[in-house]
Amino acid sequence: MTAVPVRRRAMVSRMARREARHGLLFILPWIIGFLAFTAIPMVATFAFTFLNVSLSESEPLRFVGLENYRRLFGDGQAWASLLVTARFALLWLPVVVVLPFLLAVAVNSRNVRGGGLLRVLLFMPYVVPFVAGALIWQNMLVEDGWINSALRWIGVTHPPSWLNDPTWVIPGLVLIGLWGLGSGIIINLAGLRAVPTHLYDAARLDGAGWWRRLRHVTIPMMSPVLFYTMILAVVDVMQYFLVPLVLFDGSGDPGGATRFFNLYLYQTFFTFQEMSYGSTLAWLLFVITLIVTLVLFRLSRHWVHYTSER
Repeated sequence: MTAVPVRRRAMVSRMARREARHGLLFILPWIIGFLAFTAIPMVATFAFTFLNVSLSESEPLRFVGLENYRRLFGDGQAWASLLVTARFALLWLPVVVVLPFLLAVAVNSRNVRGGGLLRVLLFMPYVVPFVAGALIWQNMLVEDGWINSALRWIGVTHPPSWLNDPTWVIPGLVLIGLWGLGSGIIINLAGLRAVPTHLYDAARLDGAGWWRRLRHVTIPMMSPVLFYTMILAVVDVMQYFLVPLVLFDGSGDPGGATRFFNLYLYQTFFTFQEMSYGSTLAWLLFVITLIVTLVLFRLSRHWVHYTSER
């Protein structure tokens, strides 16, 4: 009587082991890629921070301890470039989180004619290569470009010099970033479609208008999506690199206002070929991003509401 269950358990055990092997075989390419391109390089760069690896000097490899970290704390250029990144983040993060949400709310309305066409038009710029988009915007933001021509047409006699004035270059880069908001709009649209309609019906029965429905139904139900887009935006802004490199060739013009931290990191690695100090800068960026992300996760307990919570 007991032989059949034992045999059945052995058969199930063999099937489980076979399925585990097959599953491991399927995820093996990802594991190899993760080890080769993420885990091992991270460990190597952390080890570099305690060495004197430099391709521009013939000095023998040696252990330098915390010398690279002491150099970092005394490097004014590193902290100035980090401040440039922080200024851009303070202006860019509210835009990249709030504007896609508001556009998604507007497009999601059933009363909007041609909503499908609007969604396509809003997403289309996202598929344009970002370098091409940056060059297009560069021509739009010059002194006699379309943006300034439109400002003069509405009565602004002295429009800003977007890419040549240290005061206006960061807002100019934010304008360029609007080109790629299509993905955020699609994410918010997906979240809006998941909001239960009976909540809106109940709010209407209680006499809630559009604003109260937005405040008390849409925003609380969309808070996980908003939090998700915020985390992605923080990671993206800490990696901001391509647009200032294309437009200003990494020079930091005008007046150092576009010398973002990643540009300084790139120059340390590939221009000055100081691998150890560049690794130290990279780990500083990683730690800052990690701390900001953890703080956001901690604060999310107070404003992010999940439908599974009781």
